[in-house]
Amino acid sequence: MPGFDAVLFDVDGTLLHSKPGILDTFAYAFRAMGLDPQGMDLERYLGPPLRRSFGEHFSREEDVEKAVQYYRTRYAERGMHMCAPFPGVVEMLRDLRQAGLVLATATSKPTAVVTPILQEQGIADCFDYIGGASMDKSIDTKTAVIRSVLAQPALQGKRVLMVGDRRDDMQGAADCGIPAAAVLYGYGSLEELSAWNPCFMAQDCPALTAYIVNT
Repeated sequence: MPGFDAVLFDVDGTLLHSKPGILDTFAYAFRAMGLDPQGMDLERYLGPPLRRSFGEHFSREEDVEKAVQYYRTRYAERGMHMCAPFPGVVEMLRDLRQAGLVLATATSKPTAVVTPILQEQGIADCFDYIGGASMDKSIDTKTAVIRSVLAQPALQGKRVLMVGDRRDDMQGAADCGIPAAAVLYGYGSLEELSAWNPCFMAQDCPALTAYIVNT
């Protein structure tokens, strides 16, 4: 019997290689707000909530919200189509489903945004529940996202593992009292992830699948 009954997956950098679309959209949003993205380390914004990222540049809440709207409009038009599953993701999700595990997402993307992306990539049906942030600020951190997913009926009484590639994923899991596994093929560094002492560090999807099924 596996040690886990359910797995929560981060999406960007864990299931989908979405960096091109995210960086393109951030650059667009900053330009629309009158800032030059040249010289910015846009990759640092791969993973964290949008409002926190834009909050580093804009002090007024209305400007942050305006930047978020620029981002979401552009991402829906262009950025969301510039992604693909990482190698082995489709097979991993299939194998975990066949092993009887409950699968859900726990992403900083709003649920309304991530659902059509997962559908376009052909993996939406792999999940018992698609969990994400809210469009407003009510569920706007990874901790809040994970907590909201854990409250769903499909997760009740389950031994749950969080899987992600960034600090927010590790911290959110710790805040919610569940173990976290880190993937090293995503956008977070070994140093960033090691600091949170994940229960497993996966080089690739086959290694992650074997750990989840055989633990």
